[in-house]
Amino acid sequence: MKFTVNKNDIIDVLSKIQGLTGRKSNLAITEAVLIRTSDSEIILTVTDLETGFEGIYPASIETDGTVAINARKLYEIVRDFPIDEININEVENNWIEIGNENVQYNIVGMNPSDFPDSPNIEDVDFFKIDSKFLKLMIDRSIVISGATDDKRAHINGVFFETIINKDEKIVRMVSTDGSRLSSVDYIYETEIDLPSDMGIIIPKKGLNEVSKFLTREGVVQVGIKNNNFVIKKDKEIIIIRLLEGDFPEYKDIINKEDNYIINLDKKLFLMMLKRMSILSSENYKGAIFNFSDKRLVITTTNPDMGESKEEISIEFKGEPIEVAFNPRYFIETLNVIDDDRININIVNEERPCLIEGENDKSFLSVVMPMRI
Repeated sequence: MKFTVNKNDIIDVLSKIQGLTGRKSNLAITEAVLIRTSDSEIILTVTDLETGFEGIYPASIETDGTVAINARKLYEIVRDFPIDEININEVENNWIEIGNENVQYNIVGMNPSDFPDSPNIEDVDFFKIDSKFLKLMIDRSIVISGATDDKRAHINGVFFETIINKDEKIVRMVSTDGSRLSSVDYIYETEIDLPSDMGIIIPKKGLNEVSKFLTREGVVQVGIKNNNFVIKKDKEIIIIRLLEGDFPEYKDIINKEDNYIINLDKKLFLMMLKRMSILSSENYKGAIFNFSDKRLVITTTNPDMGESKEEISIEFKGEPIEVAFNPRYFIETLNVIDDDRININIVNEERPCLIEGENDKSFLSVVMPMRI
């Protein structure tokens, strides 16, 4: 194999695949990027055995072939290469020359035949979704992450479902860690052939890699084939192996009640929460929220550090409510809400608190109260 490639055509993708090739697996070959030639293009493939990526990029091909190169080292070489045109040449025994007449690397490659086979994803029934909003949905979902040793599918994954009503078609992503939940909707405003009764669990790790490749423009195609979730964008494709298991029934949790709806300035509330989190620790994560006549008082107590208290004015009339929450959950929610003002829906000390933007109703966050 021998070809020449422009560094600007592959530097971005080499950067983005580091999350996959840097993940530990039982096979050393997963640290490599597989490069195959095809006419006037090269095909780059990587996998961590759960998520796979394949992309096609322009190149000048002199001789055909296939090589496997350590993805981290190739990225560093390409990133710091002094000129745009880079020659890559396989010599013998999987050794690979990378460079030009002034700069030369001789890299030990891996045996490309050891690289895992990609899943067969022919004849996928794709449907389209706006790239910008899919990225937003993913980012709002994966902000909720469970414990690293938790093996439950509904904690490690995001529930992806289609909802077809009489008047609307919706793609929804739901995420939970047991203490909170988020629901994000994409409502189609144009007619589309959306698959009905789709309900799958996609690993959060894989969706995090997908988010890196999504842009704020255009559309992408998504579909399911042979227990794989497939995302296709131009000449790039990502395949994620689905998780097996059941996602808990969540719809009753996200039903909003009309007891108390409190409208707040997002920035002011966010800064208040950050200040109240300064004294938190691994053993003392909670804060007491006191909702009473026209004011909200938040207090934190940490026997190892001290205590803090702050209050703001709110529109609240009714019986006082004293409830404990983890402020970090509110902070992470507010960070992914674009509206300047938010609505908090609270019922009593035992029911979850619902948070959403004042105008954008596509995203809803649910935070469960704590026991202190």
